[in-house]
Amino acid sequence: MPFIKIYVHLVFSTRNRIPYLDKPELRVKVWKHIKENASEKGIYLDMINGYFDHCHCLISLGSNQNLEKIVQLIKGESSNWINKNQLTKEKFSWQDEYFAVSVSESMIDSVRNYIKNQEKHHHKKTFSEEYQEFMDRYKFVI
Repeated sequence: MPFIKIYVHLVFSTRNRIPYLDKPELRVKVWKHIKENASEKGIYLDMINGYFDHCHCLISLGSNQNLEKIVQLIKGESSNWINKNQLTKEKFSWQDEYFAVSVSESMIDSVRNYIKNQEKHHHKKTFSEEYQEFMDRYKFVI
């Protein structure tokens, strides 16, 4: 049995950054569902949270998992579930793109704290500002 710890901070937004998830109780319901579904599929989702128009996940990859497949499972199933249960007025969907970076063991608690405090964090800055900071910090080129 392999022993692996590969943590990834995953961020994805709603289609066109529409604030579908504008109610705290809706977000709690969606995050809870995503976490439960991930667990059923053997995906270790350590932490999840977000705001009106996006979601942050801290995931630990297993030896037989790849990031692209995990993202497809999380986003596709949750989008389908949200629509099936008519949790939003309009048809819900996530943006195709996503942001993902590896997280070192020494930074796990910091990332957990960052994800946990999304609501407080976004009283100070928008998702667009946060996204640009990530792009700059990790030197992603568009």
